[in-house]
Amino acid sequence: MRRVYQYAYHYAIASDLPEHSRITHVYDKPDLADAYAVRLPANAIDDPELLARFIFAQQAPWVKSLMGLRDVLVAGFGLKTSRQLEAAGASASARDGQHIQIFRIIEKSAGEIVLGENDKHLDFRLSVMLQSQPNRPESVRYLTISTVVHCHNNLGRAYLRLIAPFHRLIVSSYLRRAAGFGWPLRNS
Repeated sequence: MRRVYQYAYHYAIASDLPEHSRITHVYDKPDLADAYAVRLPANAIDDPELLARFIFAQQAPWVKSLMGLRDVLVAGFGLKTSRQLEAAGASASARDGQHIQIFRIIEKSAGEIVLGENDKHLDFRLSVMLQSQPNRPESVRYLTISTVVHCHNNLGRAYLRLIAPFHRLIVSSYLRRAAGFGWPLRNS
């Protein structure tokens, strides 16, 4: 396992999938599996849903532009565009609060929220998980975003090959931006 405790709060680093995450073994042979972690300050909130909502509200302008380009490219293949996902998410959230941005909430626990979507070309799950560093004298916590993807067909595999490098940049960008804005803090 890669060590994450030596980095400052604003660095998002590649990590192993958390052993106890609900998504680590959701697919027998995922076509993509990655994780990025960032150290949280001691006084940051510990609600994974609120942290996920905060993270995904910190979209960089270049990510929005990239998503627009993605939408143009995938629309002809019958894949869901980010606008369609946002509209569906906004509508569903207004009814039941079960979306965060474009992501459907699959399940929640005290230390993790699992988001995801199923489509004709692939299924994915995204986890936002709080973890403590064992064997440390002080309370050191990390927030890890993990993603696993299972492709159903050649369209899914081609799409994944195209977006995987951007996916990695986007996830680490979200974590860096959230840390740069300052994590939501617990009420003292």
